[in-house]
Order: sequence, then structure tokens, then C-alpha cells
Amino acid sequence: MSEDGPQRRRPNVLITGTPGVGKTSTAALIAERVGLLHVNVGDLIKQHNCHEGRDEELDTNVLDEDKLLDVMEGILDKAAEENQGIVADFHVCEIFPERWFDLVLVLRTSTDVLFDRLTNRGYNEKKRAENMEAEIMQVILEEAR
Repeated sequence: MSEDGPQRRRPNVLITGTPGVGKTSTAALIAERVGLLHVNVGDLIKQHNCHEGRDEELDTNVLDEDKLLDVMEGILDKAAEENQGIVADFHVCEIFPERWFDLVLVLRTSTDVLFDRLTNRGYNEKKRAENMEAEIMQVILEEAR
């Protein structure tokens, strides 16, 4: 949300956590139940090509944070203009300005459940190990504090 943009009257919520903990499912459910707009940030990145290359080792795109923030700012401003709050989900939170969100929820799950989910998604060994370590070490939780 731009600092001089429209005033918000409804809340914006960010749901974050390690990939595979259930962010998107939870965000969609909350948004539906309380009448907010669900914004899947991962989908936005794909739709607006908010990446600046590829990390082949981790089998993922490299995020263009500036481009993503520009896209998100437009969505948040439009939502505020339409008196609409949002529930966004993404696996990091530290890239977003604090003023954008009224509440940040960090989801966690047990490592045995997470391992199976990441395996079922086809994550390679290195990518799965990195995400498992992030969950064990509570990386996302620490970033959200």
C-alpha cells in the first residue's frame, strides 16, 4: 500500500510459513469465511513475471522483489479503494512493509507431514532439505517477529 494511497477500513492479513505448511489452503478458507480477498503471492509472481532468473540447483525462480512490491502495492491500493481487505499468503514476510498488514500469521507443521508434502510436490533433495531445515530452525517464525 502506498503511503499516500487510499485509507484502509478493512484488515490485511499475511499468512506465512515454510512451503508445504498449508498457507494457501488456510488463506483461502479464512478469506472465504470472513469476506476478504485471497491473494496468492506465488501466483502473482508467475502472472506478472516477478522473477529475474533461475536457481537451477534449487529448481526455483529468483524473485524480483521490487517488481513484486510494485504489483502488490497496486493490489492493496485497489482493495482499499473498494473497501476490501485481503488475506495474502507467501513463504516470506520480511520483504513487505510492516504497514501493509494488520496481522501476520506464521503456520507450522510437523516435519514428518512436511517431508511427505514436499516429496509429493516433487521437490529435489536439496530444495526439500533446505525447507525442512527452515521449518526445524523456525526461520520464518523468527523473520516474522
